[in-house]
Amino acid sequence: MQKLVELYREWSGAEPQNVQQLTAGGSNREYYRMTSSEGQSVVGCVGTSRDENHAFIYLAKHFTACKLPVPTILAVSNDELRYIQTDLGSISLFDAIRGGREAGGRYTLKEQELLRRTIRELPRIQMVGADGLDFANCYPQPAFNSDSVLFDLNYFKYCFLKATEVDFHELKLEADFRLLAKDLTNVDDAQGFLYRDFQARNVMLREERGERSEERGIIKPYFIDFQGGRKGPYYYDLASFLWQASAKYPYKVRRELVYEYYNAMKQFAEVPSPHHFVDRLSLFVLFRQLQVLGAYGFRGYFERKLHFIESIPPAMQNIRELLDERNFPYPYLTDILRQLTEMPRFQQVQTTVSRADGYKTTDKNPYKQHPQDGPATFSKYDAQGPLVVRVFSFSYTKGIPEDESGNGGGYVFDCRSTHNPGRYEPYKQLTGLDEPVIRFLEDDGEILTFLDSVYKLADAHVRRYIQRGFTSLMFCFGCTGGQHRSVYSAQHLAEHIHEKFGIEVRICHREQKITQTLSAG
Repeated sequence: MQKLVELYREWSGAEPQNVQQLTAGGSNREYYRMTSSEGQSVVGCVGTSRDENHAFIYLAKHFTACKLPVPTILAVSNDELRYIQTDLGSISLFDAIRGGREAGGRYTLKEQELLRRTIRELPRIQMVGADGLDFANCYPQPAFNSDSVLFDLNYFKYCFLKATEVDFHELKLEADFRLLAKDLTNVDDAQGFLYRDFQARNVMLREERGERSEERGIIKPYFIDFQGGRKGPYYYDLASFLWQASAKYPYKVRRELVYEYYNAMKQFAEVPSPHHFVDRLSLFVLFRQLQVLGAYGFRGYFERKLHFIESIPPAMQNIRELLDERNFPYPYLTDILRQLTEMPRFQQVQTTVSRADGYKTTDKNPYKQHPQDGPATFSKYDAQGPLVVRVFSFSYTKGIPEDESGNGGGYVFDCRSTHNPGRYEPYKQLTGLDEPVIRFLEDDGEILTFLDSVYKLADAHVRRYIQRGFTSLMFCFGCTGGQHRSVYSAQHLAEHIHEKFGIEVRICHREQKITQTLSAG
């Protein structure tokens, strides 16, 4: 550290008033916050790899020249083992969204907005940052290629799969590995700067203090720890960020962030159709899950670090959902992964719900778009008959809605056992579609427990109706006034069914005189 202090002295002309070592996470580099007598701080780094430091220094200078939100390099030692950069503060995105993560994925609107700002900025780093960049400076290699893919897949095989004691045919598995590597390195994919370690811990949040008044006070994401980046397809970073096992992003938040990224990327590159985009993305999601399982296996099984052992079931849940959604052209690999997901040691009970939508995370299709965003890319089940589901909210004082199909009704659920926001003055003029009422009901939690049971029943019934080729099914939710609890429940069940099964759902909030159709797609 003494040499770092000497570098600071050469740069500033004075000794630092205070030097505080910072937590380095999983890195072998040491970081220090160095503060002057005037209270101005910078961050100094001491690294053990000259090549790794060189990569970061080169990339940071290039990105700064591109006006991208990264730390500015202020001073570098002659051997490049030490450097000083601007201090971006102590609040990472990981810290800022801790509440939603610890609540099992119930992210607040403020937390969701931070995630949207971050994901919208990613294409700029990837595409603007790649312009004029000499990838020969990247470490440990200049580009994402099949060799690096096969290295990570074999890391998964030796550090995770073998440790589970699952029997497998090594040559058959290697054959599928080679096919996956070929697909991941498709030359038709747009190439940009592949961050490689794009995660919430590597995003720092800082309040802007710009000269323009409209910029002041805005929380802006800044990016760090990109020294492992290289040339490669942009799907990789999106998969890394959104399918990080510990993040616990719920379906609706993940879906919206994919959509935000897709639209943001249009400003910088020609993007494929949504269907092709999610097909390609799913391959990288699969690959990233195998990568992290390899890392968890090594850190957990061999280094005996409990944190990584505990991270395995959430990662396995990601794979379980992915295999349910997609038919990958790697039959032997898929069979091995299904065996892993069925092992008792990797099971976890998914009982948490998201603040945004109230759905179980295990029931979600992470790729499907908003109904208003155009045709859906694919849905979990292909409807075998033209089933139309109708969902009503109503007031019991005005009677249960009639079934116009002539089939005799369907399900009627009584919401009156749950906490009623209509008893409180701020909510009396609002409905279950309004954000304040939604937050009241979800924060209270009773409505989520109620709907959890409803979803299970509805899923089984809808699936069976599709299989039998039936054409009509009706669900009704009643409460005292047909304004708050019933409206919330009807809307959420309708969206749940539409998003999960991709069939037409017609919504009628009878007492509010509101109708809506979610088209099949």
